[in-house]
Amino acid sequence: MREKVTITEVGPRDGLQLVPDPMPTDVKLEWIRGLFQAGLRDIEVGSFVSPRLVPQMADSAEVVRQSLLIDGLTVYGLAANMKGAMAAYEAGVQVMVIPLSVSDRHSRANVNKGTLEHIEAIRDMIEWVRQQARPVRLDVVAASAFGCSVAGVVSLEDVVRATRALDAAGADRIVLADTVGYAYPSLVRDTVRAVQDAVGTRLSKLHLHDTMGLGTANALAGLQEGIRHFDACMGGLGGCPFAPGASGNIVTEDLVFMLERMGYDTGVDLPALLAVRERMQSHLPPGALRGGVAAAGVPATYQARAASATA
Repeated sequence: MREKVTITEVGPRDGLQLVPDPMPTDVKLEWIRGLFQAGLRDIEVGSFVSPRLVPQMADSAEVVRQSLLIDGLTVYGLAANMKGAMAAYEAGVQVMVIPLSVSDRHSRANVNKGTLEHIEAIRDMIEWVRQQARPVRLDVVAASAFGCSVAGVVSLEDVVRATRALDAAGADRIVLADTVGYAYPSLVRDTVRAVQDAVGTRLSKLHLHDTMGLGTANALAGLQEGIRHFDACMGGLGGCPFAPGASGNIVTEDLVFMLERMGYDTGVDLPALLAVRERMQSHLPPGALRGGVAAAGVPATYQARAASATA
């Protein structure tokens, strides 16, 4: 059997944060169902943040509730503070994604707390969730782990210190995020190795952006260091409204193509995913979607490989 690599599709959350006009709830749900039918079983569907700051996420509770009706889908939702964690839990998220900026300057600019002070607030969120009746997996994201548009270079020592503290705070899984897309393969390799030495298998995923065009190369570097779970976004949508200069995520379609051609099993039907992209294009700003596979088409060599794999 081929080795499994899991892709979490973050389009309905991260992908929409910088889209000017909120997407109607029924269209979001159509998108989520299409992604699921194409084989994506882990989808981040919304975030529980102030609708004044991120109006695109105002309907996240309803999107979560409707997404939970899709049998076999794992529903992720982001919560940035205790109020958000309570709302996400109430809506029914199965995985709660909690962001922390490893860059102390970025953290202070964003949440008016330094990184270590914010970790204490995250510890309180984790403890509150643990006290509830329904279990929820807690994925804490070490954001700006590969560089920051506010502070510039983020030291490896700061990344290791923060991830150790998150491990001690009770995070189920730790995610390293290249929030503004400044990473490059050797930095990904060195950072993953250092964090694995610090927290072991608690490090489970990379969340990569493609600002400098190195997103897929960085995913490959992570793959070579044993990472088997990646966030990605259909059409490379996305960016963080709270991180100046952040642009789109790595393109789900291109990541699927690379992984499948390398012999990994993503479970994703690439032509079906491209069909979802085509259907959603009219609901997004012109030119918002990018990606090599969509531009070139699925080559005959890919189809031949898929046929031989199932023969």
